[in-house]
Amino acid sequence: MAKKLREMMRVAIGLAFLMVSTIQAAVSGDAQIRAKAGPSEIVITTTSRLAGAIHSLTWNGREFIDSADHGRQLQSASNFDAGSRIQSETYNPTEAGSRFDGAGPRSTSVLHALHARGNKLTAVSQMAFWLRPGDRSGTNLAKNTSVLSNHWLKKRVTIGVPGLPHAIQYDTTFTVPEGEVHRHAVFEAVTGYMPAAFSKFWMFDPVRQQLQPLSDGPGELSKPVILATPKGLHAMGVWSAEQPSKGFEQVGYGRFRFAPQKVVKWNCVFRVTHPKAIRTGNYTFRCYVLVGSLKNVTDTMTTLHRRLAQTSTR
Repeated sequence: MAKKLREMMRVAIGLAFLMVSTIQAAVSGDAQIRAKAGPSEIVITTTSRLAGAIHSLTWNGREFIDSADHGRQLQSASNFDAGSRIQSETYNPTEAGSRFDGAGPRSTSVLHALHARGNKLTAVSQMAFWLRPGDRSGTNLAKNTSVLSNHWLKKRVTIGVPGLPHAIQYDTTFTVPEGEVHRHAVFEAVTGYMPAAFSKFWMFDPVRQQLQPLSDGPGELSKPVILATPKGLHAMGVWSAEQPSKGFEQVGYGRFRFAPQKVVKWNCVFRVTHPKAIRTGNYTFRCYVLVGSLKNVTDTMTTLHRRLAQTSTR
């Protein structure tokens, strides 16, 4: 009986995946935007394979994204407690797709709309759960009971802001569906998985304009992080005027090195908690992804902080 039930579950998951793939095929995720930044253009490419997530970002002859499976992109994700202690990846809607998608040609996530023109891109997607029902992250069992979540993501990506060509304005809106009850939400507003050549980790204080070497961690801290090549000719960092989240003042910016996979990562994370239940509906965040040389990135971050930090309403 148990064997028969497992087989029925595998068939059901397969049918669901097929339905998702059919729906997704109606909207193309293949797009490109670009804009001049110093000696080169910043060029951003999205693909249908990743349901409109960012597959590539290049500047001045260098690829900044290590796009391998359906997790290692420039993308967004979220994670929830789902009624029990929050655990990594166990209720984890992910923009680009699921762990099961691997290096394959399709995503379990569903792209519903994408528009790209000039230096601007907008997209709307329904995120897949990172784990399939019955899968585990380490020893922790997936809490989701479907492959496709009811969590939607809207994003708006703009290369360049007035006077700051090395800044990418990255706006995300996560929709938590009615009927779900969570006490703890983690919103990875944006994360970047980068090639191992970006081996130098830095922490930057835009108030004091202090750049300090950063250990591998892994983990989060309260100051923005920058990942750079050893000579600082290419770098990428992240900053948000909305950091930190209330009650989580010591975290918000993360850095990670995955040596076996030869990939490094940064992220900008927001958290929401409530003793009974967080509200459903929309959660909107604005981050700035900074691309150029290490000096371009620190100079841009300093200027953004001067312009925007005092006007933040969060």
